[in-house]
Amino acid sequence: MAGEGRGMGRFIAGVCSALLLAGAGFFIWTSRADVKSPIGAPAAAQVGLPLLGDPVGEAPSATDKTREEKRFGRIDKDKNGTITAEEYFASRSKAFLKLDVNGDGRLSFDEWAVKTREKFAKADGDRSKTLNAAEFATTAVVRKTPVKPKCDCPAVVAVAEED
Repeated sequence: MAGEGRGMGRFIAGVCSALLLAGAGFFIWTSRADVKSPIGAPAAAQVGLPLLGDPVGEAPSATDKTREEKRFGRIDKDKNGTITAEEYFASRSKAFLKLDVNGDGRLSFDEWAVKTREKFAKADGDRSKTLNAAEFATTAVVRKTPVKPKCDCPAVVAVAEED
């Protein structure tokens, strides 16, 4: 029984020591957080770098163009601040001319549906002019999957805040 008392006393002494060390570490850590300038601060100040504790200025920013301003700029080819009918329909005209295979200025149904006809012909593997379920499945639209971030951003921020 006498041995148990010494073991318990050592345990309590160890716990008290650990708490005292943790408390001292906390006070040292918080007192260092109040330091305004690190060692070598005058050299950093001469170069024009901000010092620890100095207010951070505003980040430089580019001129903000709205999505509509960018779209307007793409269509206004002569950059005169106005869009003519020719400028407005230019992109549509290019698409139309690609579809107007015979160049008569009119789109027939066959010219308009050329991509769909090509897709059907490609899917019709047995050339039966019909699509079975397996052939039809090859005509499904392939959608782009959303790009996932390359990193776990909240974890990166947490690590940066610890430093």
